[in-house]
Amino acid sequence: MRPAGMVSVAISEAEHERAAEWPPLPSRAALAWRDLADGFGKSWMWAALALQDIKLRYRGSVLGPFWLTISTLVMVIAIGAIYGRLFHVDIATYLPYLALGLIVWQTFSSIITEGCDTFLREQSVIQQVPIPFSIHAYRNVCRNFIVLAHNLVIVPIGLVVFRIPIDWHVLEIIPGFLLLAINGFWISILLGLISARFRDVPPIVASFLQVLFFVTPIFWSVEMLGNWQAIAALNPLFAVIDVVRAPLLGVAPAESSWIVLLIMTVLGCSVSFAAFARFRTRIAYWI
Repeated sequence: MRPAGMVSVAISEAEHERAAEWPPLPSRAALAWRDLADGFGKSWMWAALALQDIKLRYRGSVLGPFWLTISTLVMVIAIGAIYGRLFHVDIATYLPYLALGLIVWQTFSSIITEGCDTFLREQSVIQQVPIPFSIHAYRNVCRNFIVLAHNLVIVPIGLVVFRIPIDWHVLEIIPGFLLLAINGFWISILLGLISARFRDVPPIVASFLQVLFFVTPIFWSVEMLGNWQAIAALNPLFAVIDVVRAPLLGVAPAESSWIVLLIMTVLGCSVSFAAFARFRTRIAYWI
């Protein structure tokens, strides 16, 4: 039998060895979630960076982002005058429909195209400063929403000029903008990852967006398709536009718009989170 002193020493050594063991490493999903949460918690940082992007983009300009507002207004008048006559619709009804569609489309398409450069654009920052990767995606969405705020200046003017009735249904634009931001965020993450690995993705996405602009009901209505209305109604891009445009026009969105948008949000967030958890650590090497 061992003496009592030796037994106590052996027990203390075993406890010391157990105490010296390394704690288990967090999973990839836990690290990805921590990155998303830490990035969202630093809202002061990505909001300031987004505002700085706007200032640098329009540095030296007198009107700044309002140049985009003016160009949108000119496009609405030009397209409205031509297509309103081609489609034989009332200009007073068609111009607000077209203007709101273009405003939302420009915001969402810009989030998509700039989302391809989410990580490529910040190569020097990612390789030198240890900040959450998600900050760059939040920054992209915030920057485009700042531009959207400038474009929305023409909306109240149009509501007054064309005497569009406003009721409590207009509050539906709040969840519409929220879902727009969420979808813009996961798109920035996903396209940013893919574009960092494959540099051919940004021009491919830009080309597809040009085609989607014409097949999405922006300057034409779903009813014009006749028996093919269901095809346009199931277009996720139309759902994004419809949930914002319809309440501002005083009408209800299409029955399928909220359903399609919610499905896109859930599936997109799930796929993007899985990809972000799997490849997050490789971003710095890919860029």
